[in-house]
Amino acid sequence: MEDAAIVQLYWDREERAIAESDRKYGIFCIRMAQNILNSSQDAEECVNDTWHRAWDTMPPQRPENLRAYLGRIVRNLSIDRWRRGRAQKRGEGMELMLSELEGCLPGGPTPEQELENREITRAIEGWLDTLTREERALFLGRYWYGERVDALSRRWSCTPNAMAQRLLRLRSGLRRWLEEKEVAV
Repeated sequence: MEDAAIVQLYWDREERAIAESDRKYGIFCIRMAQNILNSSQDAEECVNDTWHRAWDTMPPQRPENLRAYLGRIVRNLSIDRWRRGRAQKRGEGMELMLSELEGCLPGGPTPEQELENREITRAIEGWLDTLTREERALFLGRYWYGERVDALSRRWSCTPNAMAQRLLRLRSGLRRWLEEKEVAV
């Protein structure tokens, strides 16, 4: 089923919208949540919460890209769940991923930083546009989808050390780009 038709089901308040979303994007959402949480059970709960959040937000939202819309919801819910569990147990995957980005991105947003965050977003999007397709896939795979370095290295047929070096070069490039754009790092 096409995304526009699924969105229309949400707008028409037809419960079939959830089943169609799950059929089309369930595996994608589960994989993203598992990359962040390292727990199948928690990932499943986040995906179920994603369908609930999509139901609650459409209408008034009418996303043009349903995959990105659902991906953002599941990612945010997964990160929230990870943060809640962080006090009790340290999750190596998400903590490591975020610590890698610490040196090239400013800290969490405050109300005063909202405008600056939009500028940062535009700067990062500009930087992503300068990358090759492969570099962009690596960066997004690691820092948006939360894939582990060893999984990326297997997919791109290189050693984990070589992958870590490629990611380090990408982060360094991002940092230089942001400094050139006068974004405080």
